[in-house]
Amino acid sequence: MMKVRKSVLAISLLAISMFKAGIVNADVNVYSSRTEALIKPLLDRFSAETGVAVNLLTGKDDALLTRLQMEGPASPADLFITSDVARLYRAKTAGITEAVESDVLNTAIASQWRDADNHWFGLTSRARPIIYAKDRVKSAELDRYEDLADPKWKGRICIRSSSNVYNQSLVSSALIANGEGATLKWLNGLVANFSRPPAGGDTDQLKAVAAGQCDLTLANTYYLARLAASDKAEDRAVAAKLSVFWPNQSDRGAHFNISGIALTKSAKNQADAVKLMEYLVSDAAQRWYAEVNNEYPIVANVEASEQLKSFGSAKADSVSLYKLGELNGNSLRLMDRAGWK
Repeated sequence: MMKVRKSVLAISLLAISMFKAGIVNADVNVYSSRTEALIKPLLDRFSAETGVAVNLLTGKDDALLTRLQMEGPASPADLFITSDVARLYRAKTAGITEAVESDVLNTAIASQWRDADNHWFGLTSRARPIIYAKDRVKSAELDRYEDLADPKWKGRICIRSSSNVYNQSLVSSALIANGEGATLKWLNGLVANFSRPPAGGDTDQLKAVAAGQCDLTLANTYYLARLAASDKAEDRAVAAKLSVFWPNQSDRGAHFNISGIALTKSAKNQADAVKLMEYLVSDAAQRWYAEVNNEYPIVANVEASEQLKSFGSAKADSVSLYKLGELNGNSLRLMDRAGWK
């Protein structure tokens, strides 16, 4: 047993050593919470077009943030990519990001989708509407996120846990719109309507709705788009049973978030890193995001994919994304008080 443990340790140390060698030799080093399949093809295209090598390290958002803080000025990371504005806000307040002055970024990205001090920039837009079972829910029964606290939905809602940052940001948007008392009341009613203890990811919620374990959920649209475009017949069958409803169209609009990018304070390769940031908001890159990832382009002149268009169009909540990050802790505390596990 001891011999096996030593072998595992030796392999681990070798892997760490090889990783460090690779990341030091790269021209631009990227820490990303987006999985490799969702970002590396674009990085490879950038390298092919510019000759700038890019080294990619993927991991969980919070783990990468902790790593950046621990590495401090010695961090090899030039860029940090993550999938929610709350993590970008945390990175900025932790002092690990650097402002970027770029006419390309400022022109391509509307002010709503970037930091006021230019510490982070949106790369894609991500919608979190209500997704429901077509055979058990009529769209006329739906209206606002707030209405999901109505007792008529008791035992009919599947949802991810309160640890999910997408839900935390959605609650922050409600907190801004309605205030703390009304938001807590809404959360109490919402939690009372859960069909089961929160568990799993967005795809798990969609499959649960299709399977009849609940009647509706809150999920990002690209998860449904992936099921609809899947090579697996069982995935397409799940998608065929579901429909998208855009809530709050008569008032503040549906909740949209972003995936985004920030230059690190430790960046050693700033010029090439900013060049990569600008490439990711180019029309070509934005079309890739739309067609392959099924995320909404952050650039206004690039259209959504046909799959996303099939979900209909919506008015988006124009709330400041900065505020979503700022209120993240308050929202999580309210979710805890409401018993959202």
